[in-house]
This record gives sequence, C-alpha cells and structure tokens, in this order.
Amino acid sequence: MRAAPVPEIMLEPAFNPNSSPNQDAGTSRDALGLGSAAAKGLDVRHGTILTLEDINVSFDGFKALNHLNLYIGVGELRCIIGPNGAGKTTMMDVITGKTRPDSGIAYFGETLDLTQMSEVEIAQSGIGRKFQKPTVFEALSVFENLELALKTDKSVWASLRAKLSGEQRDRIDAVLATIRLDNSRNRPAGLLSHGQKQFLEIGMLLVQEPQLLLLDEPVAGMTDAETEFTAELFKSLARKHSLMVVEHDMGFVGSIADHVTVLHQGSVLAEGSLAEVQADERVIEVYLGR
Repeated sequence: MRAAPVPEIMLEPAFNPNSSPNQDAGTSRDALGLGSAAAKGLDVRHGTILTLEDINVSFDGFKALNHLNLYIGVGELRCIIGPNGAGKTTMMDVITGKTRPDSGIAYFGETLDLTQMSEVEIAQSGIGRKFQKPTVFEALSVFENLELALKTDKSVWASLRAKLSGEQRDRIDAVLATIRLDNSRNRPAGLLSHGQKQFLEIGMLLVQEPQLLLLDEPVAGMTDAETEFTAELFKSLARKHSLMVVEHDMGFVGSIADHVTVLHQGSVLAEGSLAEVQADERVIEVYLGR
C-alpha cells in the first residue's frame, strides 16, 4: 500500500512490475509518457499523471468499482469505453473527489493523494472535469463565461467587475481561438448551439490550465461537423494536456485515441488500440456485440 506523502520527500510510484493485479488488465504503464507537459510543481518524473490502484467502491452492496487499476500518462489521450453500469462515472467521481473509495490508491502525479483532498483542492491542483450536459452561464457572454472561469475564488459579480490583467486577457483570447468562438465572444452563451456550448465549457476548463481533463461523452448530440472539430480539438490538446474521454461513439474513439480502456463490472476488462479491443472476444461479448 502506498504511503501518504511526506513533506520534502519525493515518493516512488506504487506500481510493482512483479505484481499482476487484475491479471492482464489495467497495468499498461508501457503506453505512458507520451508528452512532456506537466503542471507547475506537479511531480510526474516517472511519466504518469494519474495512478489508480486496487480501487473499490460499493453502494448499498453493489460493487461499482472492483479492484480497478488504471494508469494515465503525461500528454496521453485515453478513451474509456464500456457498457452502462461499467463504473465509468464512478471512476471519474473518485478522481475528482466526489466519491471516496472504500479502499485503494488514487494519485495525481507522484505525490498528490486524491483520496485525502477535497473536490476544490483537486480542481485547483490541475484536474478539470466536463460533464455530458454543458453547464454554462447562458445570460452571460462567451467572454464573460471564460472570465468567470479565471476567478473561481470570487463571487460572480465581483469577478465581472474585477479588471483583467493583460496575461489573463491574452489567455482568454487564445482559448477563444482554440475553441473557435472568437467571433462569438460577445454573444450570450444561451444563443449558442449545443455543440458550441460544449466547446465553451471545454474553454472554461482550459483557461484554468488543467493538466488532466476528464470529458464525459463530449460529442453526444453534436452534428457531424461539430464532432469532426471536437476530434481535431482533442488531438491538438493532447501532449499539452492529458485527456481521459468517456465515449460510446466508436467512430469518434477511433479518430482520437492513443489507447483504449474497456471497463466492465467495475474493473478493466481490456486495454490496447481500438482495433485490439474490438477484436477481443470478451469485449465483443459484453459490449460491442457481433
């Protein structure tokens, strides 16, 4: 069991190459370290930004996560797939502090124990989460939504009255260009299309400069053109950020994924390229069908 961080001591990773939790599932650290971006002060010297080991979560006797092991590399774009009830949402809840595991290890970098941090502390440490349904301030402009995201420690109106620094304004401008909403900066968010609201919410995460982005079914309800742009966007964000994308659209998954993890009954069933997991008989049986 990995010990809690000790001040001024850099911890070694909890992974033991001689152990075999869940047999062949969830231990593929050889797929990690794909980029070089890392949060200021975040220790990722072993190339791993997220470590989940032997995570167990039960709700009224139901095992939502069952000895789950997962490792995400710095700069990696990982897709998580699996049937409904496989544990995908619960896993993200554990990572963001919304749900405390019954047992197991959850580390951000080498030294930040997520099980000992609050949701706010986890968000401030560099983990951003986007839910399936976009949540933006519809009465405010696109620019104002991004401005608010910069100032999460203040009240709404105090934030709006505060004067932006040149660096902050430049950051918002860069994000507007990235999400292709620079021409809509003064438009009320409520007038955006569904896909544009999704992009705006991603932008609201990006202005906070997260190192790990958790994205839940980001292309649900999007047009083909919006889905295509989302794929381009995510691929451009990878290497600068680490991304975990939960998605059911296999075409979209195939267009973006470095690596695919299949969850089933709270555990990792299979990992590899999309072609590899699609050919796995276990995955075909429980999720993809014939």
